[in-house]
Formats: sequence, structure tokens, C-alpha cells
Amino acid sequence: MKRPPKAPSVTVSDVAREAKVSKATAARVLGGYGRVSTTVHAAVLEAAKALDYRPNELARSMTTGRSGSIGVVVGDIENPFFSLAVRGISDAARLSGINVILANSGEDVEAEKSAIRVLMAKQVDGLIVTPAQSGDIAHLKEIACPLALLDRALPELNVDTVTVDDCNAALRATRMLTQAGHRRIAYVTAALLSGDFRGAESRINTSTVRERILGFLDACREAGIAGAERNIHFGSGRSDGAHAAMQRLLESADRPTAILASDSVVALDLFKAIRECGLGIPRDISLITFHDADWTSVTTPPITVIDQPVYTLGKSVAELLIRRLKGDDRPPERIVLPTTIIERMSVGRQGDAGP
Repeated sequence: MKRPPKAPSVTVSDVAREAKVSKATAARVLGGYGRVSTTVHAAVLEAAKALDYRPNELARSMTTGRSGSIGVVVGDIENPFFSLAVRGISDAARLSGINVILANSGEDVEAEKSAIRVLMAKQVDGLIVTPAQSGDIAHLKEIACPLALLDRALPELNVDTVTVDDCNAALRATRMLTQAGHRRIAYVTAALLSGDFRGAESRINTSTVRERILGFLDACREAGIAGAERNIHFGSGRSDGAHAAMQRLLESADRPTAILASDSVVALDLFKAIRECGLGIPRDISLITFHDADWTSVTTPPITVIDQPVYTLGKSVAELLIRRLKGDDRPPERIVLPTTIIERMSVGRQGDAGP
């Protein structure tokens, strides 16, 4: 069967003719560069809408030197934290007429490097990255377009950065547990670290992990808890081995009476493991987690959380990057957003806990 002829696409010249302006003027309006009067701007947009004009992104990038897109590389797109942060980025970008190209590093620095190479090849105008490691950042220093960091700071990079008060948040949450009488408190994270922690924070390559552990340890020292470093458990990610390790921790003779989880994914696995071991929250174990994920408010009992302004985190970092794309050359900003603790029913007093 013979295919019908393809309808010709509407060009900038067509829009210019409809708006009764020059092609160059129409191109400035449709490309988002240069200056025109408010009246002419409105006339061109009205003509484009009437003709159902669709911009040719390749042609526009060749004319303006801009692709109209930014690249975003996050650590784990399955984690609700990053999903919500990306929503904030996308909403801010859309308001500025910018597209977002998303990549997931899986917290692997080599995957991060590969994603950045792909995004640069696509000629994105700027990048937002959640660094997988703070010890391997040469590739970030070589990025030739505006760069902003999401959630994780790198003091060595003088770029816009938006984080939350991780150290203080962990300190306040742990203090809540110590003030409830708990002394056997565990910090559980999906982050990896070879060997025993023993205070070796210099070997932690992720700033958020390091800051939260330091806050946890500060609160333990404040309460006179000795050897708290031994109660930091790494590698509690999504795997059968990690789940088995959680169960061993919960079934040990000196199991913790309280746990601070690094994120809601780890906390959900802990919640399941606690139930599987026949233990109750908060009767046997108190539980607090970073991130107010949807599930934390509908469980029995609902879980006390450190509520991070995740959407604002994403929106803010996108706004900083977009400001750079518009030519702002002020010194880079390092914004630290505050967190709040939402108290629910998962923290009990030590007198009400298990052995």
C-alpha cells in the first residue's frame, strides 16, 4: 500500500510570515535568545501556536549553541528520595523551557563517568550530579559546562551545591533514642566499607554517609556510650546477603534496642526483618529512618522519620544551574537545607524494650 505523503513541517519562516515579522526576529523568540518587544514576542508565540509549530531541536542548537536540555545523574533512581528530587528538578526545568535527560549511576563511579560522557555527547547545557564517590572526582573537574551538585558536597569543587543538614539530623535522631534510655543503638546503611569502621571516616567516599555517621557518633559520645563505632553496619542494600545480615544482627545476644536507618529503603528491609524475627516495634526495637517515604506513615506502628525537604532540594539545585545557564557569574552557592523529625510511634523507652 502506498503511504500518504508526509505533511510538511512548519518552519520558522512560516511562523515569521504569519506573525508579519522577519525570520531573524521569529527565530529569536522561538529560540529564546536576543531581545524583542513584548508585542512582537506575543505575536510570534500566537502564530506558532496557530500553526502548531514544533521546534527542530538540532537546528536550534546549531543556531544558539544551546541544546535546551540539562543532564541529571543520580545514585539510585529506585530510591524514593531520588525520585522526588528529580521531580523537583524537572518541575523547575520545565518552567524555564528546559528538558531533563536522566541517568542512573547505581552508586558506581564508573557508571557515573559513562553517564556523564553520554550526556556531554548529547551536548547538554549543564549537569546536575549526585557524586557516587568523593575520592574519585577528576572526571567532574573536567566537565566543560555548568555543574551543580545534588545532596552530596565536594569541598574540592567550587560549584553550586545543595545538601541537607545530615550531621545535625543524625545527631538529633540519635539523641532522641538516647534520651529514651537506649544504649545499644545501631546505625544501618546500604553504603559499602571494607573492614570494620573503627572511626575510619576518611575511608567513607560519600559525604552524606560520612556526615550522618559523624552525627550518630557525636550523639553516642554525648550520652557516654562507649564503642559506638562497632554498632555501625554497612552493606545493607538490596540483596539476600544483606537481608540475612540484618536477621543475624536482630537475633544476636546483644542485639540493638534501637536502630537509625540511613534511608527508607534500608528501613523497609529492617521493618520486614524485625517482623520475620518475631520482634515488635517499638516493644523490642525502636526504629527511626531518614526520609519520609509514603510507607512510613501507614505501617503499624507508623515510623518516626527525619523529614528531608527532598523536592525543594531538587528544585533548588535546578534553579541554581538554570541561573548559571542564563549568564549569572556570582560566586558558587553552597545551600544547606534544614530537616525536621516527624515523631510517630516507633520509638519506645528502653524500659519497654527487650533484653
